Amino acid sequence: MTVEKTATLGPRDLIVALLINLTWGLNIIAVKMAVMATAPFAAGGLRQAVVLIACLPFLRWVPGRMRPLLVLAALNGTIFLIFTNFSLQVADNVSALAIAGQLGVPFSLILGVIFLGERIALPRMLGIALAFGGVVLLVFDPGIFSELPGLILMALGTFTWAVGAFLQRKLADVPALTIYAWIGLGGVIGLMPLSMWLEPGAFRNLPNLPLRDVGWLLFSGLGSSVIGQGGMAWLLQRHPISTVLPLTLGAPVIAVSASSYFFGTVLTPVMIAGGLLTLSGVVIITLRSARAKKGQP
Repeated sequence: MTVEKTATLGPRDLIVALLINLTWGLNIIAVKMAVMATAPFAAGGLRQAVVLIACLPFLRWVPGRMRPLLVLAALNGTIFLIFTNFSLQVADNVSALAIAGQLGVPFSLILGVIFLGERIALPRMLGIALAFGGVVLLVFDPGIFSELPGLILMALGTFTWAVGAFLQRKLADVPALTIYAWIGLGGVIGLMPLSMWLEPGAFRNLPNLPLRDVGWLLFSGLGSSVIGQGGMAWLLQRHPISTVLPLTLGAPVIAVSASSYFFGTVLTPVMIAGGLLTLSGVVIITLRSARAKKGQP
């Protein structure tokens, strides 16, 4: 049965949108805590194991779609988490990483222009410049310059995610939970052996993990991937994308502010300026992209 799409949002839709923003916004904290409690490969592999278990009933062979699906599983299931988890391993300023983590939005737009011939007007070009300019500005903060390796790794991770999101456009007819089941499987296959080889102590210490750390591991898998992406898929089935996309703009604000509060990071004037520039760019790109998908200039 096809659900008729409407631009009108009900209380249930707004609750789902709030959950999406909370799970996406708090995810960087959960991943940081999971990495600190275990190790980068182990945290990624365990996260994807949670995703795989949650989505296992939806794991199925998709004829004619397996090549992009398997590439996506390798990119977002393994490579993306290697970059992001190691960025959280080597850096202490999680708020700065949360700002750099927003580059996936402009990267996705640039890939669409290069490979799909999408045309963008001046406002979205300005959004791209602001998003990247804000991250570059962070480097001029003396307290963040030492975090440069982490920022570079996070930027590489967001680029990997953007490539995966680009591939996911070709999988629009594949259920979201089937996609994430394959991503979970890809992460387990890719990250678990690496962890057992390079981080042998990580799995030996799992029985001794405090319940709080187990909770963060579960949240990192169930929150962002299952609840966040599943909620997005549910909203997109009921409402036009131009209505849904702007609903996610709270996630980066939550990510930056919650990271600052949770880890006690002092937001310096340079960090605030860089964050505002990047978030402004993301807002412009998101809103203008939503209008473009609606057929408006």
